[in-house]
Amino acid sequence: MGQTLHAENLRWRFPGQQHALFEFAELTVPAGASLGIRGPSGAGKTTLFHCLAGIAVPESGAVRWDDTDLCALPADERDRWRHRNLGLVFQDFHLVDSLAALDNVLLPAHFDRWRPADETRRRARELLDAVGIDCPERDVALLSRGERQRVAFARALLFEPGIVIADEPTASLDPDHRARIGDLFVDLARSRGATLIVVSHDHELLDRLDRAVTLEDGALQ
Repeated sequence: MGQTLHAENLRWRFPGQQHALFEFAELTVPAGASLGIRGPSGAGKTTLFHCLAGIAVPESGAVRWDDTDLCALPADERDRWRHRNLGLVFQDFHLVDSLAALDNVLLPAHFDRWRPADETRRRARELLDAVGIDCPERDVALLSRGERQRVAFARALLFEPGIVIADEPTASLDPDHRARIGDLFVDLARSRGATLIVVSHDHELLDRLDRAVTLEDGALQ
């Protein structure tokens, strides 16, 4: 099931930067709801994505998922929290080129055991099939950028996480796959009651979410 996000008094400023990249009082997303974040390039959308996922810690403020404030946790505890609760889709994929598509999807399972369970392997194959990857044994280095994007999407959903956060999940896809993956992305999150946050310029994808906010000139609008 999803978790409720409550971010408050969030402020991010890069070292040496006089003005904050962004600063806002509150952002709330109820458990199981979906939110889109849009805005011009350079507005800080990816940095906000990192803050909401606990990858980066803002200069000030709190990022609470239910009762857990990620900003108050040390780095190793944030890592463990992400593994247990979060499915992430990065704009640059974070795949291992020397591994097959299937093995990349299974990477999160190796945090728990050396050899993933047969049920986990079956789910990985089903997810790859659902996103249109018909060559699960092929190294991802040989796949197109759009195919790599779809592998990253399948990996994010491996453990049916209660929270899914994605940075431009359809940016590298052609129009047909963009619609297909967008539908699958939203439908799978909703079917599991997951809380979904998507950073995107894809208007069709954003229109499928419960609501959208714009990050511009350092503020959420």
